[in-house]
Amino acid sequence: MNSLPGRAALSLCRRTAAGGMRVFAGSPGHPAGAVAVDRASLQAVRVCHSGTSRQGSTTTKKRGYDITRNPHLNKGMAFTLEERLQLGIHGLLPPCFLSQDVQVLRVMKSYETRADPLDKYILLMTLQDRNEKLFYRLLTSDIEEFMPIVYTPTVGLACQQYGHAFRRPRGLFITIHDRGHIATMLNSWPEADIKAVVVTDGERILGLGDLGTYGMGIPVGKLALYTACGGVQPQQCLPVLLDVGTDNKALLDDPLYIGLKHKRIRGKEYDELVDEFMQAVTDKYGMSCLIQFEDFANSNAFRILNKYRNRYCTFNDDIQGTASVAVAGMLAALKITKNTLLDHTVVFQGAGEAALGIAHLLMMAMAKEGISREEAAKRIWMVDSKGLIVKGRGNLNHEKQEFAHDHPHIKTLEEVVATVKPTAIIGVAAVAGAFTEKIIKDMASFNERPIIFALSNPTSKAECTAEQCYQLTEGRGIFASGSPFDKVTMADGRTFVPGQGNNAYVFPGVALGVIACGVRHISDDIFLTTAEAIANMVTEENLAEGRLYPPLKSIREVSFKIAVKIVNYAYKNNMASLYPEPKDKEAFVLSHIYSPDYDSFTLDTYSWPQEAMNVQDV
Repeated sequence: MNSLPGRAALSLCRRTAAGGMRVFAGSPGHPAGAVAVDRASLQAVRVCHSGTSRQGSTTTKKRGYDITRNPHLNKGMAFTLEERLQLGIHGLLPPCFLSQDVQVLRVMKSYETRADPLDKYILLMTLQDRNEKLFYRLLTSDIEEFMPIVYTPTVGLACQQYGHAFRRPRGLFITIHDRGHIATMLNSWPEADIKAVVVTDGERILGLGDLGTYGMGIPVGKLALYTACGGVQPQQCLPVLLDVGTDNKALLDDPLYIGLKHKRIRGKEYDELVDEFMQAVTDKYGMSCLIQFEDFANSNAFRILNKYRNRYCTFNDDIQGTASVAVAGMLAALKITKNTLLDHTVVFQGAGEAALGIAHLLMMAMAKEGISREEAAKRIWMVDSKGLIVKGRGNLNHEKQEFAHDHPHIKTLEEVVATVKPTAIIGVAAVAGAFTEKIIKDMASFNERPIIFALSNPTSKAECTAEQCYQLTEGRGIFASGSPFDKVTMADGRTFVPGQGNNAYVFPGVALGVIACGVRHISDDIFLTTAEAIANMVTEENLAEGRLYPPLKSIREVSFKIAVKIVNYAYKNNMASLYPEPKDKEAFVLSHIYSPDYDSFTLDTYSWPQEAMNVQDV
C-alpha cells in the first residue's frame, strides 16, 4: 500500500471521545515514516477506543507459522524486526512494518469497496479468524458502523447463508449423538479458562425461525459484542450450538446443509442433552461460568430458564435481555411524558418469550412504585396469533394466563388498540407491518405522546418503520426499534434519530459485571437495575433528538457503568463469590477489561557483568 486515501482515514474519525484518541505517529519498532501517508490522512488518522493506549508484554513458546496462524497472537505486519527474528517468522511476512492504526486503515479501505452487507460480514469474520486484536480494534473504532454488520440485522442474513459462506469453524458443535461424551468434547476446545458461554439450538434465530446448525452465527456474533461492547476477554468466551436436527424442510432437502439431516429430537433425549451440557460446562469451568441461552423456541426457553436459573449462573437474553432494554426505553420515555409507569397501559403484539419477559420486568418496575403484581398485570394486554389473551380462552400456557383479562375476545390488533386505548404498544412477534397506519394514527389520537416500540429483528420483520411512526404521529411518537433505522426529517425541518432498543446495551455490561465478581445466580433484579442505569444515562439532548437510549458510540462506557452497578449490587446483596470485596469498584471492573492494543513479544534480554560471563578454559 503506497498511500492511504483521506476518505478511508476520515471514515475512522466519525467518533471523538475525550481520552479515547490516539494519533498515528509511529510506535516502537514502527518508524513514523514506515508507510507513505498523505498529510491529510496523517491529520485524520484517529482510532477511537476506550481507555488509554497501552502496550503489554507477553511470552509464548510458539514459533514460526504457529504464531502467524494463531489469531490470538498474530499481529501481521505490526511485528517489529526484533520480534520477527526472535519468533522465527522473519521472511514469513512482507518486509514492511505497520502500526495498528495503519492496519485498521488498510482493512477500512477493503471494507469500503464492498457494498453488500454479507460481503462486509465475511470480510470482518475473516479478519477475526486471522488477527483478533485488529478485529476488535476495528470494531471499537466505530461501533455504530460495525454493529449492524457483526450482529443484527446482517447476522440474520449471515445465518441464512451460513453453510454457503462457511470459511473456518468457530465455536463448539455438540449434537444429540454426543450424549454421554460432552465432557470429552469440551476438552477439544483449546482454551481452559472459559468465563462465558453463549449457547443456542438454532430453533428460533431472530425472527427467521428454525435455521438448525446455521444458527451458530448468533453465539459467535453475540460473543464478539461481549468483547467489543463490554470488554470481556475473547479467549474466555465459548460459542456453542446444540444440534438436535431441524424442522426446516428447505434445509433438510438441501444437499449442502452442514447440520444433522433429520427432524428435531424433542422430549426426554433433548432434556438429557441440555442437562449433561450444563453439568459438563460447570464441572470444567466452575459454577461461576456464565451460560447465556440464545434463540431457543418458546416451548423450551421459559422451561429451561426456570429449570436452571437458581442452579447455575445463567440467563436467557431473548427473555431477560430484551426485557431490560425495553423497560429502559419505557423509563426513558417517562422523561418525555412527564408521568409514572402506573399511568401507562401497554399492549403487546406477541406473547412469546420476549413479550412475557418485558411484561414481567415491567411488573417489577411498577411494583417498586407501590402496587401489587396483580394490579400491575391489569395494565398489560397481550395479542398473540389468535387474538387478545382473555380468560376462558383455550390452550393458554401458564405464562400467558397471568396476563389474561376478564374481557370479551377480540381477534385483531387494530380492534384491541381501538378498544383498550393504550399509551404504549410494543411489537415483538416478528410480524412485519403489524403496526398499520390505522393503529399508529389511533395511538396518536389517544395520546399526546404515544409510545411505539417496533422491536422485532431483523429490519425486514419490524412492525413499522421509524418514518411511518414519526410521519403518522406528526412527530409526536416516541419510537424505538430492534434494528437500526436512518434519521427521519419531517416536512417542517425537524430531524429525529430513532432509538435502537438493542440488547447490546444490556448483555455485555451484565456479563462483564457478573464475571468480574463471580455472581453464581442472576436474578431479575439485576436486569431491572440495568434498565434503570441505561435510562439514567439518557440525556435531555438525546431525548430531544428522539433517542431513548444513549448513542451507540458510547456503548462501551454504558457497559462499563452497568458492570460497576452490578458489582456494587452483588456485593451489597451477598451475591458475589470473589472476596475480599474490592474497595474501588471502578478500578476493579477496569482491570477485567480487554485491550485491543497489541502486546510486545520482545524477549526480556539483559547482560551480566563481564567478569561473571568470563568463559573458563583449560
